[in-house]
Amino acid sequence: MLTRRTMLAALLATAASATRVQADGGMSRISAYAFSFPALSGDDIRLAAFTSRPLLVVNTASLCGYTPQYVGLQELWSEFRERGLAVIGVPSNDFGSQEPGGASAISQTAHHQYSITFPIAAKAAVVGPKAHPFYKWAAEARPWDVPRWNFHKYLIGRDGSIAEVFASAVEPTDTRIKTAVAKALADS
Repeated sequence: MLTRRTMLAALLATAASATRVQADGGMSRISAYAFSFPALSGDDIRLAAFTSRPLLVVNTASLCGYTPQYVGLQELWSEFRERGLAVIGVPSNDFGSQEPGGASAISQTAHHQYSITFPIAAKAAVVGPKAHPFYKWAAEARPWDVPRWNFHKYLIGRDGSIAEVFASAVEPTDTRIKTAVAKALADS
């Protein structure tokens, strides 16, 4: 049985583990910009390249009912990229085995069927013990906001922390996402 004390201790432990001590004795938070993903093309997508820019990280799947959200993600990126937004798709087979193919099948769906031009990572786990380190970090930072299905969206603010989280059913062009992106772009 979870008591208030046990829950508080767990939350404090989570917060403490997300913080590291610097050599000068100060504390710094690990940010999203510390991570990278292998790219679908074989290179690396280093999130440090997007430092101080808002970043939308979305776990994707080619055979999902939400796959048409690729269109909205491309629209969102096209609308906001000149102002600094970055979008990264992270294909995952974690939910319903809806990303069973390899790089060429994923590329066929993302690039050819949906004309995606934002970066797409190589297939990665996004939940569980084998989750990609970015997703482990996000789950530690926001344990109540972990992906529960494909097309879960993390909006990373300019400071590298999670600014907003949007469930799979929230379309990329939804006013809530556009408002959050505009706010993240305006924050300095």
